[in-house]
Amino acid sequence: MSETEQPVLNPSKTAARQMIQEAAASRNAQAMLEAGAEALQTGAQADAIGPVETAVREYPDNARLWQLLGLLDRDLQNLGPAVEAFRKAAQLAPRDAMIANGLACVSFEAGLPAAELFERAIELDPDDRALWLRLAAAWVEEGQAAAVISGLEEELAQDPGWIEWHKQVAALRWQLGDRQGFASSFERAVRAAPRNGELWKAYIAALSHDKLHERALSVIERAKSALGPLAELEAAEAVARTELGQLDAAAPLFARVGSLQDLSVLVAYLRFLILTGRPDEAAAVAESNIQQAGNWMFPYLSLCWRLLGDPRWEWLEGDPSFIGVYDISADLPDLARLSERLRLLHRSNVEPVDQSLRGGTQTNGELLTRLEPEIRQLREGLVKTIERHVAQLPPPREGHPLLIERRSPILFSGSWSVRLAGGGRHIDHVHPAGWISSALYVNLPDESQRGANQAGWLSLGEAKDLCPGLAPIQVVEPKPGRLVLFPSTMWHGTRPFEAGERLTVAFDVRRPD
Repeated sequence: MSETEQPVLNPSKTAARQMIQEAAASRNAQAMLEAGAEALQTGAQADAIGPVETAVREYPDNARLWQLLGLLDRDLQNLGPAVEAFRKAAQLAPRDAMIANGLACVSFEAGLPAAELFERAIELDPDDRALWLRLAAAWVEEGQAAAVISGLEEELAQDPGWIEWHKQVAALRWQLGDRQGFASSFERAVRAAPRNGELWKAYIAALSHDKLHERALSVIERAKSALGPLAELEAAEAVARTELGQLDAAAPLFARVGSLQDLSVLVAYLRFLILTGRPDEAAAVAESNIQQAGNWMFPYLSLCWRLLGDPRWEWLEGDPSFIGVYDISADLPDLARLSERLRLLHRSNVEPVDQSLRGGTQTNGELLTRLEPEIRQLREGLVKTIERHVAQLPPPREGHPLLIERRSPILFSGSWSVRLAGGGRHIDHVHPAGWISSALYVNLPDESQRGANQAGWLSLGEAKDLCPGLAPIQVVEPKPGRLVLFPSTMWHGTRPFEAGERLTVAFDVRRPD
């Protein structure tokens, strides 16, 4: 779309808005339920919220309307009102399994005790296995991680093919510090069922971490012995050997894989091409897969275009307005109080197995949907600054991942806190599922602890493992109360520091529908 073209309205959303208006005019509860369901499906939640609030005032004993209101508020990340709406719905329909499920979920997302609520939902719908995983997550948040692992492993003894439970056990064991035996439930399962290809693939995926690729190769060889040389196993080996720097061994594997339909294989192949000095080929592959893989391709295109001297990198990432550095202490809760609140939420012993941080911990769940006063004030201050940042961005550009047409409302697709100790860092990475990403500095080591030479600074546009000679686009000095905003497709990482605590909040802004 050119900068002068008018956006084309989403016809489904337009139809939903019309349904909402007609339902509101009719003052018919069933019509409003149908219109609200359409709004949830088409992204018209903001248009539906007011009319549904009116409807529940007119029909206060209609549990389904209260449920609908809770779902709308949840989608708009208004978790306080969502919890209240679901509580009202549950009072009116205490035997309704879907309402019980919704109440448990929004309570958990709001940071409220939810284990008993999930137990109630399971009592009403014992066949919904997803509820058991959510109950496990609620127990972990209530300090029962060891009991959760024990309970999950008992269940796996009865049903060793339940892959999602294996993933949960492995993640919990890792976060409690069991780096050697964290995947032991997978090991027992593949020994008991060596012909189960899905178990082998999930086991290998659990080992896809920068320090575990050698272990992954060992499991891949065993899987090949059990299943034969499947294309998925060849692809997994290609990925592992690329990440280990065994590029000569990876080359024939990629040749045999052929298809790049799997995103992880496609990304690994791009990394392989860049590491073997073929950015022109990598750029061609990335460009041909933009429709298939969307924003996953832009980070690699940026590196390739910069390596090739292609001016398109300026179009993609070169505008200084894309990176915003804002000192916002005045809009935040007291940083000492916020630090204490965040520390209480760091319940693991080590970093998650699948994240970019090294030498620290990360909170679970969605941070910015929680209802603690410090978190609510934090969110308000962040939204205010994000809106200011978005307002100064250039006009839309066709095909650009940041300069899109619609730029509101400001909602989050993920939010968390990271606590790094001395020597901690973030490896260079990207968040292509988001629109705008961030770093907010809450507590930092003093200068004598941090070290020299930009220790602990944020580096933007640098991917040292792939392109060690490519300079960053910008580096930012961390300061308490400083928020840095940048495109989610931009490479970013943190340089190590020597000692002390580095406590941050990070989030991805959701790409508006």
